Amino acid sequence: MITDSLCETVQYNCNIADAKHAGNFTMCVYLMKMHEYCRWDKGYVCTDTMSKEEVGEWVTHRELLWSSLEQKSFKPIQIDDQLFDPFDTEAINDSLRSRGMVYSGGIGVRRVPHFFLAKFDEQRSYDDCQIVISSEECARDLGSPPAMTLDNKIFIRKESIRRMLWEKVQEWQWHKIENAASRAFSFYDFKSDVNVALDQMTEVELPSIILHEQGEVKAGRILGEQWKQLLVGTTSMRLELMLRTVKDFYADSISTLPVLFSENKVASIHFYAANMNPVRKQVCPSFLNSYQQWCEDGNLKRLQDWLVVSATHWADTCEQVLFMYVNHASEADIEQYIETNQL
Repeated sequence: MITDSLCETVQYNCNIADAKHAGNFTMCVYLMKMHEYCRWDKGYVCTDTMSKEEVGEWVTHRELLWSSLEQKSFKPIQIDDQLFDPFDTEAINDSLRSRGMVYSGGIGVRRVPHFFLAKFDEQRSYDDCQIVISSEECARDLGSPPAMTLDNKIFIRKESIRRMLWEKVQEWQWHKIENAASRAFSFYDFKSDVNVALDQMTEVELPSIILHEQGEVKAGRILGEQWKQLLVGTTSMRLELMLRTVKDFYADSISTLPVLFSENKVASIHFYAANMNPVRKQVCPSFLNSYQQWCEDGNLKRLQDWLVVSATHWADTCEQVLFMYVNHASEADIEQYIETNQL
């Protein structure tokens, strides 16, 4: 069947990408992702028990596979008698449309290639963009970002969203402390049925993820090609992460957060706070301050007032960063500006 051979080719390219870039993760994140990658590869659900020996053996074989592929090149994607460049996502999807499949090949954070092939779920329109939502995946890489934007298409991967949520649930279960994550998870009955709870949380968080990607599109159009050139040309990994974080906050200030606050989506607000990684906390410490005050007194106006300031701040920050870039400021100067211009 074409699906079988296509899955094998896409997975081969995923394995090459992993062979070259899996080492980018910290050891803790790497081990957690490998554990879930093993689960996916073996077709287990999250409640299935895997022994340390089984996971360890799988990891050993996978790492040996990667070591044999480090110097290999990506294979073209063959559909019937046509061959496609693996990054020609639009043409590949045109050929897959009648087969109920969706494909993506693009470049993500740290210039890491990402590929996936999955069942097509639904398609929506947003301005002149298409939002393509997929479900069950037959080929994926270790990173498997839950959402990606390529040109005028937004790809939303429900299976990857579900897996991302499960990883965060596991992380919280290890620490067992009351925080934004525990508050978000409290809206779902993980004690009774983990799989049902994950399905419910995936559906609840899906609109927020779509809103963020829509915000990315809006922000990208406002910032233009120069922002893309800056991001692509950056040699500093830290600056790249800071630039992506600034744009993320900009996107959320004009798309995601206005909806979460106006519709009082409490569970999603908690989950947004739970995703404040170290770079986000450094660049925008004021969000968590406002969030904590809201947790204590329930007054959403605190967050709404913060949002007004936030939208202006990130627009101005992006504008100044572009001004510095056009005027040939060094990466170190741009990084210092972002660090000292936190919100």
